[in-house]
Amino acid sequence: MHLKLKRTPGIYLAGFMGTGKSTIGRLLSDRLGWDFVDLDAEIESAMNRTISQIFDTLGEAEFRRIEHETLCSRIKRVERGIPHVLALGGGAFVQPDNFDQIISHGISVWIDCPFEVIEARLAAGPPDRPNARDPRRLRELFDSRRPLYSKADFTIDGTLEPEAAVEAIIALPLWK
Repeated sequence: MHLKLKRTPGIYLAGFMGTGKSTIGRLLSDRLGWDFVDLDAEIESAMNRTISQIFDTLGEAEFRRIEHETLCSRIKRVERGIPHVLALGGGAFVQPDNFDQIISHGISVWIDCPFEVIEARLAAGPPDRPNARDPRRLRELFDSRRPLYSKADFTIDGTLEPEAAVEAIIALPLWK
């Protein structure tokens, strides 16, 4: 097993909205027997509001502050040796303070997916993503985040079926 993963057993799934981080994360955590956390779902539960409602009432800056605190709280558990798979929100990995915490406390995996696939997935899902409201802005956000996601330790293909994506993560050299 990768030395960093032995010291701090955290796997952080990064990528744009609609790439399957939560679905893949649940399956991966079941496979590994590790705790699973969907960071956005944890924030929604703690705030008793959807992410869209938080954006609309408190603003993105306040959401990012809450997101950072929630991530750091989970990282403390990882530091204590409690293995976690964390599905990050689409913007969590690209925030510098979050990125620094993530790279210091486990392994990051970018679930990379073409924009057209993401568009189709978002169109088929519930309309509750604040940064997906404007199609032009969505594309700009996607393009601006890709170079930041590419800093992840590993990359897997987000067009794979969820079970195949888990197999791709299990096949990464971090386990050897």
